[in-house]
Amino acid sequence: MNITKNLKENKIYRYIIITPVRDEESCIKLTVKSIINQTQKPILWIIVDDGSTDDTGRILDHYANQYDWIRVVHRENRGYRAAGSGVIAAFNEGYTRVPIEGWDFIVKLDGDLSFEPDYFERCFSRFEEDKVLGLAGGTVFNHRNGKLVVDSIGDPCFHVRGATKIYRRLCWEQISPLEQAPGWDTIDEVKANFYGWATRTFSDIALIQHKPTGGADGHWRNWYKNGLGCYMAGYHPVFMLGKCAKRCFEKPFFIIAVALFLGYCSGSLKSRGQAQDKEVVRYLQKQQLRYLLRRSSIYDRPNTPKQYQ
Repeated sequence: MNITKNLKENKIYRYIIITPVRDEESCIKLTVKSIINQTQKPILWIIVDDGSTDDTGRILDHYANQYDWIRVVHRENRGYRAAGSGVIAAFNEGYTRVPIEGWDFIVKLDGDLSFEPDYFERCFSRFEEDKVLGLAGGTVFNHRNGKLVVDSIGDPCFHVRGATKIYRRLCWEQISPLEQAPGWDTIDEVKANFYGWATRTFSDIALIQHKPTGGADGHWRNWYKNGLGCYMAGYHPVFMLGKCAKRCFEKPFFIIAVALFLGYCSGSLKSRGQAQDKEVVRYLQKQQLRYLLRRSSIYDRPNTPKQYQ
């Protein structure tokens, strides 16, 4: 069995990765090779093939036959991609295979990423330095016009991209399960902060995403879904208006803002219940109003340094 060891204090960590994938034959080998080459390997990697129609399943089975710590779960093809909820349904199925004991961190990792061999070693050293850190991950970069650029992480600086989430076990036990709904990757962070945990994106630890965010769903549907996710998470209407206003000046001009706004309004118009409980929603909205009034809030985090922009 593989173990993770903090070199500074000789402390042993154990972590488990769950990776939901669907039709990732063009990228999954990059992710697998990144994990295999880690200086700190997981004790278990559960990859859930969520009904892929391409060669993803065969590729995964090939690697699982070579490494006993890689387990592949094949789900039946539902016939469509369920944006927002499908990935968490697949994650939850993978989580049923997680042993009760013997691990310190659970990781939700996408199957279109690549990263350096010391990625997890560096991340866990940050958790060791900050005992209040409950949820974190690296900064996601994309290839654009031959250059690596930071992918959008949204308005809140405390936000950790859904593609790469590392949960400390104590934090995980307070905020789990993940909501099977759009906005799940904001809801988990708000809950973590509500219970006193810090959440953080490490600006100097990089991952490369080889497919554009939301590319499988189309840009409009992805922006619309994000707006709905903001509603599900319990965003204050005034804060949401400010978010939309800010996005008006991003290309394509006004289109992103309109999609976000319509997605947010759709939750209310369809009388969809917000995924957060009322106490957590009140906490989030209070923090958002504090931010708008330029008072200290959960959004007070350092920006990405220039060398990583």
